[in-house]
Amino acid sequence: MSDVSIVYCRPCGYEKRAKAAAELLRERLGIEAKLVPGTGGIFQVKVGDKTVAERARSHFPEADEIVKAVAAARG
Repeated sequence: MSDVSIVYCRPCGYEKRAKAAAELLRERLGIEAKLVPGTGGIFQVKVGDKTVAERARSHFPEADEIVKAVAAARG
């Protein structure tokens, strides 16, 4: 079971970004991230209960940035 999850807004069209980040996590860190559809503009990457990357008003985390944040959080 993965402790990494990516919560993304499906109606907003963020699924492609979530899948790209999950694929990169699998390739680089061997982690199977859980993809969790949501609404309301959400895009969050969590390790356990801790949010390590998320969409902000003026910034959307890129896949490389997400991999670095997850790696740092997992030690």
